[in-house]
Amino acid sequence: MTGHKRQVVGYVRVSAADQNEARQLEALGTLDRLFCEKVSGKNTDGRPQLQEMLTYVRDGDKVRVKSPDRLARSTTDLLALVEQLKAKGVALEFIDNPALNTDTPQGEFTLTVLAAIAQLERKTIHERQAEGIAIAKRNGVYERVLKLTPEQIQLARERIAQGVPKAKVARDLGVSRQTLYAALNGSGKYAAVSS
Repeated sequence: MTGHKRQVVGYVRVSAADQNEARQLEALGTLDRLFCEKVSGKNTDGRPQLQEMLTYVRDGDKVRVKSPDRLARSTTDLLALVEQLKAKGVALEFIDNPALNTDTPQGEFTLTVLAAIAQLERKTIHERQAEGIAIAKRNGVYERVLKLTPEQIQLARERIAQGVPKAKVARDLGVSRQTLYAALNGSGKYAAVSS
């Protein structure tokens, strides 16, 4: 097997509103391969060029991006992508934010701190939510609103008995399959209304 030539791989993303990728391309300089897409950065799954780039890169390669917001829209997504690349032995270089480059001790440290902050933020949000619900319940204000009425649940049972797939029944009712299953089984918040 021949040795893999280390490559510098560029990733450029522009949203539909900002069609001009020239600034990003100029900032990235000389590349061995470029992946470019025009989509919003809401999530990483809906970005085929990003997925292709993640599949393409190999141990020893470097991915060059103008700034973190071109790669990910949230700290959580950024950290997940960093971990994915790191697992493949691929370094990540941000032209506008060298302090986040993964091939430097400073970059590793900064990303570790960001990961800790993101984890703390998730825990804090969850704690606040739980505290708010507890206070609302204590004050008699919190009432879980059921998405399906008893009539809708009965209709769902009849349709399923006729052979209609549960996924279709849930879609037609505008609820998740999990909600439909809870309603049919009388579990969760549907425990009180099950007959």
